[in-house]
Amino acid sequence: MTATFATSSGLSQLDIPDLPDRERMYRECGARLRESMKAKGVGALVLLGNGNVVYATGASWPLLDAGLSHVERPVAVVLADDEHPHLFMPFKEGSAFDTEVPTDHVHGPLYLEFDEGVEHFGRVLAALAPPGTSIAVDELTGAMRRAADRLFPAGPPSDAAQVIGPAKLVKTVDQIAAVRKACRITEEAVADVQASLAPGVRQMDLSAHFVRRAFELGATTNMIEAIWQVMPTTRDSGAVWTTTGDLALPLLPTQQELAEGDVLWTDISITYEGYCSDWGRTWVVGREPTPRQQDQFAKWRHILDAVLAVTKAGATSGDLARAAIAANGGSKPWLPHFYLGHGIGTNAAEMPMIGTDLGQEFDDNFVFPAGMLLVLEPVIWEDGTGGYRSEEIVVITEDGCQSITNYPYAPYGQTRIGLQK
Repeated sequence: MTATFATSSGLSQLDIPDLPDRERMYRECGARLRESMKAKGVGALVLLGNGNVVYATGASWPLLDAGLSHVERPVAVVLADDEHPHLFMPFKEGSAFDTEVPTDHVHGPLYLEFDEGVEHFGRVLAALAPPGTSIAVDELTGAMRRAADRLFPAGPPSDAAQVIGPAKLVKTVDQIAAVRKACRITEEAVADVQASLAPGVRQMDLSAHFVRRAFELGATTNMIEAIWQVMPTTRDSGAVWTTTGDLALPLLPTQQELAEGDVLWTDISITYEGYCSDWGRTWVVGREPTPRQQDQFAKWRHILDAVLAVTKAGATSGDLARAAIAANGGSKPWLPHFYLGHGIGTNAAEMPMIGTDLGQEFDDNFVFPAGMLLVLEPVIWEDGTGGYRSEEIVVITEDGCQSITNYPYAPYGQTRIGLQK
C-alpha cells in the first residue's frame, strides 16, 4: 500500500511506500555508489562513518553517531567491481545485522583505533584490493594515520566524501519511505511527550519519556540526545551565549525543572533501520502563546512559505536563502554560522547545507535534483521573547516539493496545513 501527499494543483505527486523494500533499497543504493566510484576513478572505498556504512550495506548500527567514539563499530569496504560490499561487524545477530549482504562478505570486527588492529586490516585490505587500486576513505583513526604508508602503499587515499556524497544526494523511493517512517515514529512519540508537558517537569523526564516511547514504536537508534532547550527572552538574562554573542543552540537537557511560560525549542532525531528523522517545534510551558509570540509564528510561517514557493528541482541553495532573507525584511532568518536548511538520510544533516559560512557562491552553485530530501528550519528570535523555530522535511520534485512531516504547530497557529510547493 502507498500513501500519496497533497500538492498544489498541477504538481506531480510521488507515491511513497508505507515501508521501504529493504532488498531493493540495498540493490539500488549499491548501484549508485559503484557508479559514483567509477565516475571518480576510485577502485575501493573504506567507510568508517556509521551513516556511510548504513548506506553501503543496509546494516543499521544502534549507536550510530554515538558509535564514533566506540572501538567496536562496523566498517565497510566497497569494491567498484563487486556488487556486494564487505562488512566488518562487532556482532552478527539482532536487528542491527538485518542486511542483504551475503554471508561470505560478512566478517568479524576491526579495531582500527589500535595499531594491532590496523596491521590486521592492512593485510585484509591488500587481499581485497589489488596493488595499485585507487582507494578513498571517509575517516582515518590515529592508528590508521600512523600506519598510512603501509596501509596505503599506492599513495595517500582520496576523500570518500567526493564519492559517497553525490551517491547519497538523490534518494530512492525506499529511502524516502524509511525517513518518513522515522518521522512518523518521532511524531507519535512526541505527541505523548507534549501531552505531559507542565511546570515542574524536568528536561530529562521529557527525554526519558520520548526515548522509551520511540523504541516501543520501532526506532532503531536514538540518533541525537533530544533537545528541550529553554530559550532566553532577553540578551541580559544571563543565559548561555556563544563566543560570537549569538544564541547557543542546541544545548543538552539537564535536571532543570521547567517553569510556566518557558519557551522550548525542541530538536529530535531517531533512526528507522538506519535512516533519520529530524523534528523540531516550539512549545510554551503551561500557558498559551502571547499575541507577540503568535506574531512570531506567523512571521516564521511567512518565511517558510516564501522558501517553499521557490523550492523545486533546478533551484539552488542560493535561491532559497534569498527568498528567506527577502521574506524576513532583508536579514537572515537563521542562526549565525548555522544554516537555513540541510539534507537528510542516513545522517541527520547531510548536504546541502543552505546559508552556511561556505558563502553565496557555494549556495548558488548547488542545484537541487528531484528526489533530494531537504529539512527547512528558519528561526525567529527577537529581544523580549523566546522566539520561534520549527522544522519541516520535504522531497524535491520536478515542479515543486512534497512534505513528509505531519505534526501540528500547537500551541501556535492552526493545527496543520499541508505543505505545498
